[in-house]
Amino acid sequence: MNSSAEKASRKWANGAFGRIGAAMVTATSALLLLGMPIEPAFGARASRSPWDNLFRVSPPKARATVRHAAVPLPKPRPAEAPSAGPAAEEQQAAPQTGKPTEQAAPAAQPTPQPSACRLALTDAIAIAPSIPDIKGTGGCGGEDLVRLEAIVLPDKRQVSVKPAAILRCKMAAALADWIRSDIAPLAERLGSAVSNLDNFDSFECRGRNRVVGAQLSEHGRANALDVRAFKFTDGSTISLTDRTVPRGLRESVLHSACTRFSTVLGPGSDGYHEDHIHLDLMERRNNYRICQWDVWDPLPQKAPLLPAERPDEAPPREVAAKPDDAKSDAKSGAKSDAKSDAEPDAEKSNAEKPDEAEPPREEKRAKKKRRQNRRS
Repeated sequence: MNSSAEKASRKWANGAFGRIGAAMVTATSALLLLGMPIEPAFGARASRSPWDNLFRVSPPKARATVRHAAVPLPKPRPAEAPSAGPAAEEQQAAPQTGKPTEQAAPAAQPTPQPSACRLALTDAIAIAPSIPDIKGTGGCGGEDLVRLEAIVLPDKRQVSVKPAAILRCKMAAALADWIRSDIAPLAERLGSAVSNLDNFDSFECRGRNRVVGAQLSEHGRANALDVRAFKFTDGSTISLTDRTVPRGLRESVLHSACTRFSTVLGPGSDGYHEDHIHLDLMERRNNYRICQWDVWDPLPQKAPLLPAERPDEAPPREVAAKPDDAKSDAKSGAKSDAKSDAEPDAEKSNAEKPDEAEPPREEKRAKKKRRQNRRS
C-alpha cells in the first residue's frame, strides 16, 4: 500500500512539475515577445530549465537624458538706433502667408552714354546713324560705330556715300570735315559741286592688302576708307588716279588728304593702290604720318615714231680712236687683204694640176687590211 501510494504521489508530482515548467516556458516566451524585463528571482528559478541559455534576456539599459543648453536671446534694440526704413517696416507689417517670396528682378544695365564725337556728329553735318559695336575674330570690329550714308554741306546739299560706309565715329567725322572744308570748295572753283563719293571699301575683317596671315588692316578696325572717285552735279566724274585729270587738281587733293589723315596711300606706294586712294586714322608713335601718293604725269596721246632731235645745248659727240684699236684694225685689214690675194692663186694652182690617176684596187685592199689590224 505504501509503495503504491508513493509511486502515485511521485507520478503526480512529476506531472505537476512538468505542467509548471511548460507554463513557465510559455510565459517566458510571451514576455520576450512583449519586451518586458524578467525579475531576477524569476530568472533564478528559470535557470534550472534547459531553455535557460536559449531564452536569456539582458535587462534594457537606461537611456541617457540629454539636456539642451538655453538659447541666448538678442539684446534689445537701443532707443538711439536709426529706423530700419519704410521698406523694412512694410515687410515686417506684411502678414506671413506661408508662400515663398518672389525673387527680385535683375537690375537693368545702364544705357551707355553717347561719346563726344557722337554728340558732335549731328544731322547738320552727316547722315550717320549709330550701329551696335562689332566684336569679331582676331581683333576685328570696334566701338562707337556709325553707318555713314551722306555728308551734309554747309549749303544743306548732301554728298551721298555709295555704298554707305561702316566707320568709327572719329573716322566718319574726319571724312565729313574733309569733304565740307576742302573738296566742296575745290569743286566750286571748277564750276560744279560734289554729289557722290565712290566708296571702294570701308569695314572688312581682313589683313593688310588682303594677304593671308598679314597684320590686321585698319579696314578690319572700321578705321579706313578707300576712295576711288568723286561725281559732280554736272554728270562728270573725276577719278583720283586718272592721269588725264589735270595734275594740279590731283595735287590739291593729295595735300589736303595728307593734312587730315595719318595714312594716305595711292599709286606708287606698294602696288596695291594703283586705282584708288586709301585713307585712315591709324595712331602711331610721335604722331607719325605716312603720305605715299605719286601724282603721275599724263601719258602722251601718240607714241613718237622717230627719236627726238638732239638739243643744241648737248655736248658734242667726239669719238677718239685708241692706238691699240688702230693697230688691231690695221692687222685685221692686212690679213683680210692677204687672204683675198691668196684665194685666186690657190684656185689657179688647183686648176693647173692634172687629175691624178686613182690607185689600183689591190693597194686599196692592203690599206683596208692594215686599218683592220690596227683596230684589232
